[in-house]
Amino acid sequence: MHLIFRTFLVWLRRNGRRLDHHEVGRLSMRVWPTDLDVLGHMNNGVYLSIMDHGRMDLMQRSGVWSRMAKSGFYPVMANETISFRKSLQPWQRFTIETRIIGYDEKAVYTEQRAVADGEIYAVAVMRGRFLKRSGGTATIAEISAATGIDTAGRSVPAWVTRWASDVALPGTREAAPSTWD
Repeated sequence: MHLIFRTFLVWLRRNGRRLDHHEVGRLSMRVWPTDLDVLGHMNNGVYLSIMDHGRMDLMQRSGVWSRMAKSGFYPVMANETISFRKSLQPWQRFTIETRIIGYDEKAVYTEQRAVADGEIYAVAVMRGRFLKRSGGTATIAEISAATGIDTAGRSVPAWVTRWASDVALPGTREAAPSTWD
């Protein structure tokens, strides 16, 4: 809930400079007191929430968001991983950089960075899927047809494919009991 105000600000920015969906999107931000953990720096979970805003900004400014909505599709996260290098401090300005790094038949893969003064503080890789408002999942071919995105020649790096396979959970129609070995 504490990120709702940022969400509104990003939504209002949707009329900013248009971007191609394969450009690096940049969203300027500042560390707010509600972003902090007990150690006084930005909480690790907040990075991923703020990165949602970076992806939303890229989709809006490239026009993909409205075309997907019109077609009855919406994005969801399937997998994400993040690595931290330095801590963002209270009131520090930083930028979320967002770039699509590839596609497979079911998902889009995105890299995002938290950058301050030109220096990387954290990097995350995400695997996003698309659902249909009418039910079920959309393939990248369906998303491409609805949005006009050319996904050809944008294969996923091998290490990202291995990562996605290694961290995958069973599908929603399969059993996934919580048992500890």
